[in-house]
Amino acid sequence: MLSTKMYTPEQVADMLQLSKNTVYGLIGRGEIIAKKIGRVYRIPARSISYVFSGLDDDLLAAQREDEKQLAVIETAISRARSGR
Repeated sequence: MLSTKMYTPEQVADMLQLSKNTVYGLIGRGEIIAKKIGRVYRIPARSISYVFSGLDDDLLAAQREDEKQLAVIETAISRARSGR
């Protein structure tokens, strides 16, 4: 069974407070990833999260993990430079 939530362009237009035509334009330019099934588009939830965050889910999770490790890395670099 499919576990990925899918939306219609009309639903995405409502979520983003855009016109349906604008959403189709974003799909056409590749700014929103959509799958064409027959004559209709379906948009995965991950594509919408990219619109809101500027990153896809995997990259956003990796960025958050990197930010958690930043202090540890900076401390290790500082110690290495000072010769401790």
